[in-house]
Amino acid sequence: MDQKHQEDLAHIRSMMERSSRFISLSGLSGVFAGLSALIGGLYVYQLFKANGLDYFDGDHKLYSASLVSELVWIALLILVFAFTFGIFFTIRKSKKYNLPIWTSATKKMLLNLAIPLLSGGIFCLALLYHHLYVLVAPVTLIFYGLALVNAEKYTFSDVKYLGYCELVLGFISLFYLGYGLIFWIIGFGILHILYGLVMFKKYK
Repeated sequence: MDQKHQEDLAHIRSMMERSSRFISLSGLSGVFAGLSALIGGLYVYQLFKANGLDYFDGDHKLYSASLVSELVWIALLILVFAFTFGIFFTIRKSKKYNLPIWTSATKKMLLNLAIPLLSGGIFCLALLYHHLYVLVAPVTLIFYGLALVNAEKYTFSDVKYLGYCELVLGFISLFYLGYGLIFWIIGFGILHILYGLVMFKKYK
């Protein structure tokens, strides 16, 4: 009888977890989002070289309007790829394990994720408008970290650890202005890949 009660409690706990948290998120989404950021970051480094900018010379760099425009388009392209991979692997996992996708938990998670991201996006636009390019990388890391920590309550709790790492990287990069691309590649590329692999192994 005790074993049956324990099984019932485990089933109830599982149902509550499914209804209150978005658990269709796949670790592979993080891996491929990280790969997209890694490839994009390396492409930007090559772009700097092609424009005669030595990224590691320690000097403050002046970016032309055309280069800034190209960097923005690259960032948007990386975002599109990451978002597409996220949707694809989430749908695949949901079908595989018969999990609902669009639930109240999904809506709450997206809302909690969107508020810091939109705030950070507007802040970054203001930085670009005022030509404060050197602060864009730290700001994106910080607001992304805040978004992950804020959304953690409606998805896997492990997400907050990635958020903390992004925040720490963003804060450190504020003291090493001019090397934001390196921190950006680590935060959005390498950390995402490592996090995705851990999540895939843990929740596959």
